[in-house]
This record gives sequence, C-alpha cells and structure tokens, in this order.
Amino acid sequence: MSTTPTRSVAILGGGNLGVALAKGWVRAGRFTPSQVAITRRLASRLSAMTQEGYAVGTSSAAAVQAADLIVIAVQPQQLDALFAEIAPHIDPARHRVISVVSGASIADIRRALGESVDVVRAMPNTAVVIGESMTCLAGDERPGGALEQARDLFDLVGRTLVIPEDMIVPATALCACGIAFFLRVIRAAMQGGIEIGFHPEDAALLAAQTARGAAALSLQEGAHPEREIDRVTTPRGCTIAGLNEMEHQGLSSAMIKGIVVSAKAAAGLYDSDR
Repeated sequence: MSTTPTRSVAILGGGNLGVALAKGWVRAGRFTPSQVAITRRLASRLSAMTQEGYAVGTSSAAAVQAADLIVIAVQPQQLDALFAEIAPHIDPARHRVISVVSGASIADIRRALGESVDVVRAMPNTAVVIGESMTCLAGDERPGGALEQARDLFDLVGRTLVIPEDMIVPATALCACGIAFFLRVIRAAMQGGIEIGFHPEDAALLAAQTARGAAALSLQEGAHPEREIDRVTTPRGCTIAGLNEMEHQGLSSAMIKGIVVSAKAAAGLYDSDR
C-alpha cells in the first residue's frame, strides 16, 4: 500500500544531486515546481530553477517549517551547521527525513534532530533527472513510514533496492560514483571509435547507445553479463581478441579497484565525533 502523498518537499542542498532530485520528481509528475523548496547558501546559482518556478532560498529553517518531507542533500562537511539550523524546527510527528549524505548514519541524524524522527538513508545517482536512477534505501520498516514513502518517490525516478544500512556506503561507490565510472568507460569507447575512423558525434552516439543496449541485456530477468558476452564472442573472432587485450591492460582489475577505493573514501566523508 502506498503512503499518503506528501504535499511539499524541502531539498536542503541545491547541488547537482539536489537539483536532479527536484527535476526528476517534477518530471515524473509527483510535484509541481512550486511544491519543491530548494535551499543553497548561494541561491543565485539556482537562478534557472527560480525561473522554472521552484521555491529557491537560503534559509533551510524556513524551508523545513513549510514542508512535510525533508531531503538532506548537503555536502558532509556542511552537515553539522545544517543540523544546528534546522533541529529546533523539526517536528517528529510531522516531518520525515530522507538523507542522501554519504557517511552520515541514521543514528548520527537522530542524535542531531531527535531520536524519534523517522529517518531514511537513500543513495540515488544523478540519473534521477531522467528517471533512470538506481537508488538504495535503508531505514526502519514502519507501515506508512518514511521508508515506504521514500520507496514510492524513488520508484518514480528509476529502480530501488532496500538494503541494510551498513551497505549504504558500498552502494555509494557502486551506484552513485558508479555513474561516473560507467561514463568514463563510454568516453573511452568513444575515443576508440574516433581512432578507428568515426567522427566524434557519431562515435559518441555509437558508444552510448551500445552501452545502453548492454545494460538493458543485463537487466533482463535471469540474465548475467558473462552469458551475454558469450553470445557475442566466437572462436578466433574479433570480440574475444578485443576483450583479451582489454583484460591484459587491466580493465576489470581497474574497475574493481576503483570501486573498492571509492567505498573506503565514502566511509570517511562524515565523522560525527569530530
């Protein structure tokens, strides 16, 4: 059963992800721009959002008082100052909180905002803006609670998976940072396409659409990437020759190491004891 739709949302932190969330939910028809408040210390950087009808401002306290759902999307180093500003205005009976801040636990947030506040951690990626995010969620399972509400919202802008909270940091590396990792692979394929003779615009289209097709194949029920690879490779063929060269150059190893290093970095982004 779906939760009662919230009437308004305050996105505290108008950076790339905060803006992507706002646009994604509006694009999905869940909110109108006037129902979405976005705060940023330099509100002038959101002038385009103001022109589109979003309620842009610098006061997170005011945004919290006017909203039912609070999405915390500031940088980890800005979190303590934000807590100090909004804590006096949080009403546990009214507000639900979704945090997309890397490294800040539910316990950290409740210590700052109130132990009875219903808090969910979410780890989406910037593909929310086109409705193609992979979002991991963690929180308490309460009928009609924040986790259920978050799942309803993020299902509108991609796919969701509820995971234990201790897996949110790994999800940061694989899903949130992963957008950049896969885009870098697409860029490399584009560069290879240019080297073998395609114009840059054509190479970009060919690389991106091919990556999209590969992802769609992997998302089929029961599919596995290696099985789909086997369908393309033939004995002494050009595909296996290219794959083997990439592996000799460390493609898989580099991706794995990058994800592991990213996860370690994400774990240390917020320290509530500092």
